[in-house]
Amino acid sequence: MAPKTPIISISEVSFHYLDGTQALKDINLNIPKGSILSIMGKNGAGKTTLIRTLNGLIRPQRGSIYIKGENISSKSIATLSQKVGIIFQTPSHQLFSSSVEEELKFSLKNLKWKDSQIEEKVNEILEEFNLQKYRERSPLNLSGGEMKKLAIASIICRDPDILIFDEPTLGQDGKEIKFFIDLITREKQKGKTIIIITHNVEFTLEYIPRTILMADGEILADGPTKDLLTNDLLVKEASLIYPQMFLFKAQLLQEGISCPEDIITQEQMIRHLKNICSQKNHVKEGI
Repeated sequence: MAPKTPIISISEVSFHYLDGTQALKDINLNIPKGSILSIMGKNGAGKTTLIRTLNGLIRPQRGSIYIKGENISSKSIATLSQKVGIIFQTPSHQLFSSSVEEELKFSLKNLKWKDSQIEEKVNEILEEFNLQKYRERSPLNLSGGEMKKLAIASIICRDPDILIFDEPTLGQDGKEIKFFIDLITREKQKGKTIIIITHNVEFTLEYIPRTILMADGEILADGPTKDLLTNDLLVKEASLIYPQMFLFKAQLLQEGISCPEDIITQEQMIRHLKNICSQKNHVKEGI
């Protein structure tokens, strides 16, 4: 069977800013439809610049980008936004309507829907994101968490094939992070392609199977998240923090307690340690 055409195909893409700063250097990347991946690296690595090339906000000076098999070099931002939805790190940068309801309506008007269709979709999204009580409120008068939720809702309501999140867990509490995890799980089940820029090593290790590491405008590595984030050299080159769970496992090993390699979450570790304690208690009872 012939391999499927990637939903995103980037070939030899390079970009430099007007001051001469080289932000992207010969980027080659293929992303299959329905996949979920993270892009990680220190600030200035080129992560945000790369995703901005996918919806036309930045046009590379060299190379080509294909989305759903079409070269996007001549596509307008409005056209690309129907396929690629980007939720930026600072939600206030993409919210500008007078109310939460109008924010969602504005996002849908470009789709040329009937008023009745827009009204129905707005009500659906308000309920899904638990924003009904803020319908008439100005987006800028929302809390940081609700503002980010609205920014996501304004993109989700357009139903793009590709969703890109820039630091979605930054500054979010446990409840908000759980909402986001549930959201990307639902969107993944719909066949959406999801790209997440993040510095959150623990989140990435637990929920994102593929990771791309960047530094100085180049791709350092692209592969299974666990392999990349437990590689000392790559973690250091990408200026990341080694996962706490693996540091903890190394400490346990020094104390004579071994752990299976597939343990990567707190819940898995708790179960493993409980089993060890249970086995020791059974041994003591048998003495």
